[in-house]
Amino acid sequence: MSSSSATPGPLFAASHLSKRYGESTVVDDLSFEIAAGECLGVIGPNGAGKTTTIRMCLGQSVPDGGSITAFGLAMPRDSLAIKAQLGVVSQLDTLDPDFSCAENLLVYGRYFGMKSGQIRERIPALLAFASLTSKATAKPGELSGGMKRRLSLARALVNNPRLLLLDEPTTGLDPQARHLMWERLQLLLQEGKSILLTTHFMDEAERLCTRLLVLDHGKKIAEGSPRDLINQHLEPDVVEVYGTGALDLVDGPLQALAARVEVSGETVFFYTQDAKPLLDALSTQPQLRTLHRPANLEDLFLKLTGRQIREDA
Repeated sequence: MSSSSATPGPLFAASHLSKRYGESTVVDDLSFEIAAGECLGVIGPNGAGKTTTIRMCLGQSVPDGGSITAFGLAMPRDSLAIKAQLGVVSQLDTLDPDFSCAENLLVYGRYFGMKSGQIRERIPALLAFASLTSKATAKPGELSGGMKRRLSLARALVNNPRLLLLDEPTTGLDPQARHLMWERLQLLLQEGKSILLTTHFMDEAERLCTRLLVLDHGKKIAEGSPRDLINQHLEPDVVEVYGTGALDLVDGPLQALAARVEVSGETVFFYTQDAKPLLDALSTQPQLRTLHRPANLEDLFLKLTGRQIREDA
């Protein structure tokens, strides 16, 4: 399932994309590139423009401005030739419930003009990759959620794509199923595949992504490797405090020991360059519970996009 020869320059490039629906600008002057063998993650709150961006990349939605090129070809002019080199796993389950796992792969391969014999040769390896060899004759309704997602991933690989577009591929999965999916995606990256990934899971983004785009209100508000973004935007230490009286600390003297203080629910977050003075002061208040940890991608996400919950767009 290795990739074909690389295209000089970026494998995929979006330049100054914009998309409007009525008076609302959903994607606003967005540019990014994906290199061969790279996983580019797109994160942002609900309504940030992630799914609309994916739809434009697939040619399912025409940009109001800007351009998309892939593999040296232009979208939408060369959309069929581009799609022949793409693999897609969407948020929704699009497996055919009337076909077995093997038949789902066979039928999907025919959409790419592949001959039945050629597809059948690939099916055993694809099912093995998805850990579904024993489920070849089972229908999707007999599979767990994790199995369905792995079958969707195997189906997306039937045409041996150079670039995978994955729109929140592990949403709704339990931790074990998510970890198995991550393992499979890591294997694809090691084989040289490229991935464009949207996700709400910050641990997923930190594990898989070479670079991240942070979107909010359709605009790119940050870009870089997960670790570089954390170092650029955050203090290194975080102390979480909760328990009786925790919220009283927000306007108290301890705030002077932190560079920044935030509240989410019943928890107070102290962001600091040096946690020791703060931890020493908190040790005199045994009714409080504390957690000292390094800053992570979730802290970055919340700092850049806010802690307020947004409804689905």
